Amino acid sequence: MNAIILTAIWGVIMMFGGVFFKKNTTPKYWAIAGIVIIIVANIFEFFGHQIFHVDTKGMLRFDAFSLHFNTIVFICTLLFFLLSGRDFEKIGIHVSEYFSLIFFVLCGVSIVSSFNTLLLLFLGIEILSIPLYILTGSDKRNLKSNEASLKYFLMGAFSTGLMLMGIALIYGGNSLGSFYIDAINLGTGHLPVLIAAGLVLLLVAMSFKVSAAPFHFWVPDVYDGAPTVVTAFMSTIVKVAGFIAFIHLFQYSFGAMQSQWQTLVVIIIAATLLIGNVTAVFQQSVKRMLAYSSIAQAGFMMFALFALNDTAREGILLYAAAYSLASIGLFSVIAKMSDYSIAGFNGLGKSQPTLALTCTIFLLSLTGIPLTAGFTAKFYMLMAAVKDGHQIWLVIFAVICAAISAVYYFRVIQAIYFKEPTPEINAQMPITPAFRWIHIIIAGLIILLGILPGLVIDWIYY
Repeated sequence: MNAIILTAIWGVIMMFGGVFFKKNTTPKYWAIAGIVIIIVANIFEFFGHQIFHVDTKGMLRFDAFSLHFNTIVFICTLLFFLLSGRDFEKIGIHVSEYFSLIFFVLCGVSIVSSFNTLLLLFLGIEILSIPLYILTGSDKRNLKSNEASLKYFLMGAFSTGLMLMGIALIYGGNSLGSFYIDAINLGTGHLPVLIAAGLVLLLVAMSFKVSAAPFHFWVPDVYDGAPTVVTAFMSTIVKVAGFIAFIHLFQYSFGAMQSQWQTLVVIIIAATLLIGNVTAVFQQSVKRMLAYSSIAQAGFMMFALFALNDTAREGILLYAAAYSLASIGLFSVIAKMSDYSIAGFNGLGKSQPTLALTCTIFLLSLTGIPLTAGFTAKFYMLMAAVKDGHQIWLVIFAVICAAISAVYYFRVIQAIYFKEPTPEINAQMPITPAFRWIHIIIAGLIILLGILPGLVIDWIYY
């Protein structure tokens, strides 16, 4: 509850702060101060100290898993602010309002990680989504940004309609007539028609939210058209929050009937892995390539929904940290480039050797190379599927798709180290010593989590 209330309060502070802040650089420091306060408050709640005592009537459930996930998300957001906070100034003059919307998104993230009723799931998803529609179209001078915002809004509204219909069918189909997920929790018997229809609609709606195929078609245009700094936040924090909500809903509502819907998840995983990886190979824009890459990464994260066991719960937290750290680091560099194509990275190893090394570590982690957090996270996902004991062929297929991903990730590494530099692009990148040090810290965290994943995982059993 600490995180939900404080993110909402700080969002309001940042919104009204736009009237009083005289410099565009001031909102960044207020945002950093706010997220640090929220991290501390969330850790306090993790150890049993609540600042705000609110009777939620059981509509929210704060356990070690949800609070630990919130901590991971807030730490990644802090690193995002430190790396890319200044990039909001490139979008427009309403810098404080942009940060305000980010905090409102974090409020939605805190709700979807802790909901105990379908009403709070819907409310959390909407609080998370609506500010993103605005942020996506915040660059008013860019027609691609306006188009991306409209497309995102229309697709989001459509998926929300499907979610509401699914919630209505499940409410009407369960004998208790309740929105609480504990009351909906079904046994292993026959799946009623209304519940089955509602389950499928919820599966489709949540697949839209996490950009799983074949409901992914909005992602490339939206990620490419949105300001790069917004894309960085949208493709990391928001995506992993959607997966936590997805897994939480299906585990506690439909987990006992997993065998009756697992095949649908298998089809979605296979399609997501294939479409995401194969399509990314043909992209020339790194920003668009990372959009398709995020679809492929969603395929691996879907294994947690497929398995729904302890290894899956551990793996999704590790994947959230590994994927978010690597993607935030990469997008922070892309945001400072004038050329988003692979050629924009040409010779980065000579012009910016420190950034070249850290970007290489990020790319290796996304590929799943050993000694990186990305490898360990993928290992946990695949191990969860193996422990489930069904559809072993899907694990083999995922490994093949991971090998395909090396093609497009290594093309960027090749450009960094084996192409001639382009001074007019890379030499003029506004890189500060602080930016380099934060990159080094993130790269170090990725390697540390790859070697010692227990630093993330063990806390959910606290």
